Amino acid sequence: MTVTVRFAPSPTGHIHIGNSRPALYNWLFARKMGGQFILRFDDTDVARSRQEFAESIENDLRWLGIDPDRIERQSDRLAGYDVAAQKLKDAGLLYPCFETPDELERRRSRQRALGRPPVYDRAGLKLDDDDRAALEVEGRKPHWRFLLPNHDGDPFETRRTDVAWSDLCRGDQAIDLSSMSDPVLIRADGSYLYTFTSIVDDIEMAVSHIIRGEDHISNTAVQIAIFEAMGAAAPVFGHHNLLTTPDGEGLSKRKGALSIGSLREAGVEPMAVASLAVLTGTSQAVEPVQTMDLLVEKFDLTSVSRSSAKFDPEELKGLNARLVHGLPFAAVSDRLANLGIRPSAEFWETVRGNCEIVADARQFWQVVVGPVESRVEDEDRDFIASARALLPEGEITPETWGAWTSALKAQTGRKGKGLFMPLRRVLTGMDHGPDMKAMLPLIGRQNILDRLP
Repeated sequence: MTVTVRFAPSPTGHIHIGNSRPALYNWLFARKMGGQFILRFDDTDVARSRQEFAESIENDLRWLGIDPDRIERQSDRLAGYDVAAQKLKDAGLLYPCFETPDELERRRSRQRALGRPPVYDRAGLKLDDDDRAALEVEGRKPHWRFLLPNHDGDPFETRRTDVAWSDLCRGDQAIDLSSMSDPVLIRADGSYLYTFTSIVDDIEMAVSHIIRGEDHISNTAVQIAIFEAMGAAAPVFGHHNLLTTPDGEGLSKRKGALSIGSLREAGVEPMAVASLAVLTGTSQAVEPVQTMDLLVEKFDLTSVSRSSAKFDPEELKGLNARLVHGLPFAAVSDRLANLGIRPSAEFWETVRGNCEIVADARQFWQVVVGPVESRVEDEDRDFIASARALLPEGEITPETWGAWTSALKAQTGRKGKGLFMPLRRVLTGMDHGPDMKAMLPLIGRQNILDRLP
């Protein structure tokens, strides 16, 4: 069997780090199993779907390292949904209902008041042709429900009907269909709900595995029943835990601040996002993974915890810094040039350990080329004058810093912070930064002298 998975976002907004988790899980699973990954846009909501959002989602996925094998759009497939819906209608498995939302809510309220579960009573099945014609004369349009197979021939006498599956993340699962309402698959305006279009597409595209968030577990039994009603075997399901804030808040409520686009603009590395989104909430250590190929090797659905995966932006910052510290010069040379830096391996290897994001290198490049706002405390002025006189002659090399500070220590008696800090402040304008032993040759003799009063 060829493994085929899909990620099916609605192009009604930008994806956020919470959305990236199922996208990454599906792509990594496909790559690990030698299968294919389909990016399928659920764009049948004409009023809200936008092409610019579809383009944004695709760009964000590619930035993360997710290259789709196929891109599909549900808006191109409407005729196929019509055919599939008619087959269910002809089989008596899709039936029209005319209740308004208010009427349905009143019925549910009465059922709750009587201590009964608010399950739809299948009143639509009791309507004959004359009843339906009369309701249509009133101006009512039907929505269509799928008749769940939770009975022995009489749909008004339901029985316990467990639908079981072996979940890739959660093990054996089962849901009783008798506790559920027949799902609406077609709205009164004639538009299809995602549950239906997704199943039609999954069958036609031979999707073998559906990997998604645990918030969809309750839908799975219904969907398996629809697959079987359409003459298809259901795919293998896997339901992973969801990313939340440390307080347990759903990330979708914070999608603006944590959108993939905003993280990219903030200078976060794609592998920092991917590493955290994939490894958080698993039994594996959350650590920076340098490439997607290495992440494929680490990926394991059985390691996913059943508890929520708490996402902390501060953890992302730390993870990103660790990735940046390990980036080779070849990986950043073009980016440094785009920042206005004349890149060199010596410069990058000197400063990267002090960069949380690659763009932090700009402040250290300013230190190298100048000008800088040199800082000299009143009590250090004589010391700095001595420093200018004792600067070793000749080429500035990594050994210059040690020779220079040793001479200053011998003459002034200073040591530790009192010896090093005044020099760092006058040469860089900073209290902290890269090792001065390596920075000094980059700054160069003339800049050193220009910054020493």
